[in-house]
Formats: sequence, C-alpha cells, structure tokens
Amino acid sequence: MRAIEFSEFGAASVLQLADLPEPAVRPHDLLVRVRAAGVNRADVLHREGHYGRSDFGDSTLMGLEIAGEVVGMGSEVRQWRLGDRVMGIVGGGAYAEFARIDYRMALAIPGGIDYVQAAAIPEVFVTAHEALVHLGRLVAGESVLIHAAASGVGSAAVQLAKACGAKVFATAKSAKLDRVRELGADVGIDYTTTDFAEAIKEATDGNGVDLIIDFIGAPYFNRNLASLDFGGRLVQVGLLGGSTPPEIDLQRLLYRHLHIFGTVMKSRPQAEKQAMTKRFRDTWLDHFSNGELRAVVDSVFPLEKAAEAHERMESNESVGKIVLTP
Repeated sequence: MRAIEFSEFGAASVLQLADLPEPAVRPHDLLVRVRAAGVNRADVLHREGHYGRSDFGDSTLMGLEIAGEVVGMGSEVRQWRLGDRVMGIVGGGAYAEFARIDYRMALAIPGGIDYVQAAAIPEVFVTAHEALVHLGRLVAGESVLIHAAASGVGSAAVQLAKACGAKVFATAKSAKLDRVRELGADVGIDYTTTDFAEAIKEATDGNGVDLIIDFIGAPYFNRNLASLDFGGRLVQVGLLGGSTPPEIDLQRLLYRHLHIFGTVMKSRPQAEKQAMTKRFRDTWLDHFSNGELRAVVDSVFPLEKAAEAHERMESNESVGKIVLTP
C-alpha cells in the first residue's frame, strides 16, 4: 500500500510517500480502505519528535483519524460487515491506503456525509464533547468561552456549545471571526487586538463565564481564571502557547470555587478512548444527518502532498479540518 513515512524528525519536508505492507488484522480490528484521513496538530508534534518513535500500540505510521469502507475484520469483531462505511480515531496509521481500527472505536458514517466530511468529524468532535459536556458539564443557559475557535476542535466545540443552548464567546483572528459566528458563536473576540479577559469582563458585567475551553496554555492561564464566574470550570485541551507554570492566584481559585481539568486523548488507555467515542456517538452522531452539526473542512490534499497539508496547518490560516485523500 501507499503510505506516508519519515526517517527523521523535522520540518514537513521529511514526510515521504512509500510502498509499505498492509497492517496485520488482529482479533478486534476492522481493516479499512482509507478514503480520507484527518490531519491533526498531534501529527505535526509527532513529526517534530515530541512523541518519540512510540507507536501507541497500533502503528508506527502517522495519522489518527480515518474514513473509509470495511474490507476485512478480525475474529472477535461484532456488529460490522464488509462494505460498511466507517470513520473513527486510530492509534496511528491513518496516512495510508489501508488502516486498522478497533471495531469499538469505529463510528458509522451518517447518511448524506461523504468520506472527506467524515474524516473531519471523529477526533475534533469527540474531543470537543469530552471537554464541553463530560468534563465541562455545560448545560443550557450557561456561557462558555472557546479559544482558538477556528481550529478543528474549536469549530466543533462552537457547534456543540450552541446545540447545548449555551451563550458562546469565541476567540480567533479577525479574518476568521465571521466564519466562527456562522458556526454559532454569539460574540467573536479578535485576540490579536483585544484582551479577551477585558472583553469577557465587560460583556458579563464583571461576572465571567461558566466554562472556558483552552488550547493555548500558560499565556492565557491567569486571564482564564480571571474570566470565570463563581464555580466556573476551565478545561485545558492543549498547550500551543507553552506549558511553563504561571503564578496562580490561589485565593481566586479557592474563594470562587473554580475547577480546572486537563484532557488529552492520544495517550489515554484504549478502554477510556472507547468510552469517549461511545459518549459522543450516543449523544451527537444523529445530529449530522439532519444538518444540526456539520464537518468543517478547510482544505483537501492528496496523500502524496502530506507535507503541504502540514505546512497549511502550521500557517495557522486554516479554518476547520485539513484532510488527506489516499
């Protein structure tokens, strides 16, 4: 099969097309003919060496997200049949013509959704649901601030928060704010010209929001705490701005009864990943067929241009997901 590999860590140019063996099918696996693969920030980190050469139990190849049809299955697989259209999160190996996925991680592609759209759904929407609903406990009538709202997970989180009945504040570059509002944001904040903490303070009469979803980390941390209402929750999903611990105002944390959560899917045990996938499927999967939720696709690249797809992600100009088509 054709697949993307790299022999050394480095810039996007290290990604090369190669001819490699198809993955072996284990008892709980589906073998999927990959029609589209989502590109994620974790792939860039993988390429740069942040994860070393660990295969996380599934593949040494890059890629966490696939959509395609089932062409083979292991002896312990239940519920799936050959030819079924599936999408889902894998532990590696998505940048290839064939990939294996534990059948308990696979999701049926909703009607009316093509493979490119399907590849833009699993990782970002499962992560967004976990942050907003499972950990963040967002309910109708509350308010939420979503940082990096034009990113893959951010654009999914905006949609889910709106579907939950929340008031949505969102940060993004000015050029992306109109698109973020189209997805459901009530208030867009240009983080390049506006201090989001001051904007939240003014918009909420000094009270703050109930929940914040953050991908930036250290540079935003104290301003995030200052932007939370009494009993507010901060869910840390990424550390794009760095992880150096800031000084924390412990009195604010204590006397305002604030809650801080951290979540990363890639390094979780398989059973927890399966539970996260099930929570998303049971709550939201049907909402794609009726159009309430939609995949946000920024751009599509053929597999052999994976390096260009990574460069697009690193430009920080994208809105939504970047997708490869093997």
